[in-house]
Amino acid sequence: MMSKRAIAEFKFKPGLPLELEIISIKDLYLKNRKLLTLPHRTDFYHIIWIETGSPTHLVDFNPVKVQKNSILFINKAQVHLFDSSEKYDGKVIIFTDRFFSKNQQDIDFLNSTILFNDLLERTPLKLDGVKHSLISLLELMGAEIAGKTHAVQGDILQNYLHNFLLLCDREKRRQGFKEIPKGADRDYSILFTSLVNEHFSSVKSVYEYAEMMHVSEKRLSRATARVLGKSPKDIISERVLLEIKRLLVYTNKSIKEIGFDMGFNEPTNFIKYFRVQTSQTPSEFRQTHL
Repeated sequence: MMSKRAIAEFKFKPGLPLELEIISIKDLYLKNRKLLTLPHRTDFYHIIWIETGSPTHLVDFNPVKVQKNSILFINKAQVHLFDSSEKYDGKVIIFTDRFFSKNQQDIDFLNSTILFNDLLERTPLKLDGVKHSLISLLELMGAEIAGKTHAVQGDILQNYLHNFLLLCDREKRRQGFKEIPKGADRDYSILFTSLVNEHFSSVKSVYEYAEMMHVSEKRLSRATARVLGKSPKDIISERVLLEIKRLLVYTNKSIKEIGFDMGFNEPTNFIKYFRVQTSQTPSEFRQTHL
């Protein structure tokens, strides 16, 4: 039986003067409960602050338990869904690249922070050591959003949000999460993963990515091994496999269509690739997730 689900895709609400919102989970549920509790992805970032209850958020097939006084960070384009239980509340901060990234330094921060890194384990941040500072920043953001629009409102809000993220990043490292060290290895790894996210369906060769980056395959391999503990080939395979799984579970596309979308011209090659990676055929994987 074919899956009846589909990945809903949402863009940031048009018409707002700034692409930043702070919303209570309760209000979100009143307006969009059905959509939120189905698989979806967005073109904006989520900061989900749980104040009461302990929901389980599903992020790319991985259930993540979020305790009271914890924050979960969701990257743009990740497939996720909210817990169908209504026994929790909190706030969600959403923002776009267009709002946050005023310059290259801002872009580099979002690409390098451990908060939104898809290659690191998706675990919530406990607020034990930073809660009061974050509450203050959240209140400042809320007051600024509610106030009268003015010429530097966006700059002030971006500054508050940046400080909020910096405090969260520092606190997460204190809780034992390893920071990606600065240097050429990190820069190469960030650029490589960004290119993979952009081209994974059509480009699967380490050589081609190295050519795009103007580095040798050996240098690229050394960088990803040091920073991410993985080879470039493994990173490409993981990204391709994740998208295949998303399409198998959340769309009605045929196996042949999915294979073609992922750059496999022959269905037999696609099935063989998937079986080697997962020990299941695409049909078997889809069936287990109905």
